[in-house]
Amino acid sequence: MPNRKLVIVGDSAFAEIAREYFDHDSDYEVVAHAVEESYLKRPELNGLPVVPFESVERQFAPAEHDIYVAVTYGQLNRLRTRLAGAAKGKGYALASYVSSRAFIWRNVDLGEHVFIFEDNTVQPFVRLGDNVVLWSGNHIGHHSVVRENVFVSSHVVISGFCDIGANSFLGVNATIANNVTLGADNWLGPNTTIMKDTEPGALFKAEHDAAAAVSAYRFFKVSA
Repeated sequence: MPNRKLVIVGDSAFAEIAREYFDHDSDYEVVAHAVEESYLKRPELNGLPVVPFESVERQFAPAEHDIYVAVTYGQLNRLRTRLAGAAKGKGYALASYVSSRAFIWRNVDLGEHVFIFEDNTVQPFVRLGDNVVLWSGNHIGHHSVVRENVFVSSHVVISGFCDIGANSFLGVNATIANNVTLGADNWLGPNTTIMKDTEPGALFKAEHDAAAAVSAYRFFKVSA
């Protein structure tokens, strides 16, 4: 039987996926979705109510419910970060999900509000900061740090002793060599390889996908 009830912030595809995982592979029972009022377009999603985030605590008390913000990497992860902070301000505890099919070594240090999909390998002495998403099938090498508000897509390799800067996005099949520090607010397009330290706010792209990567970076980046 579930030990705790959960409200998912968001009604996107990620929110639907998050509900599936929490309901069937955790001790949580998802009971509702919450969306900021200006984006509230429907009263329910797959049989659950969708309520305004601004007043969610009136119907789902923080003493009896936790929250997970199922938002991807919009605005270089700042939208998810902002909503998670607002939920904490309302008194909610932030939920995490770690797949039963992920390999997480015993001394990995996990922050709060993390979501780790299946087939991730997280090696010894790794530290994951708050509000990190590891989509399916990544390798996080020993002694590496993934700082707050990072989104790692799929089949990414982070080698040993790396430091991944806050608010970064790592695209599908990106590879980071050993002992590399990735600056904050970096955007790595699909199939990119990083061999040396990077500056904050950098964009990296595979040459064959340059136009798409630049377009996406401009869309997601938040101006200072």
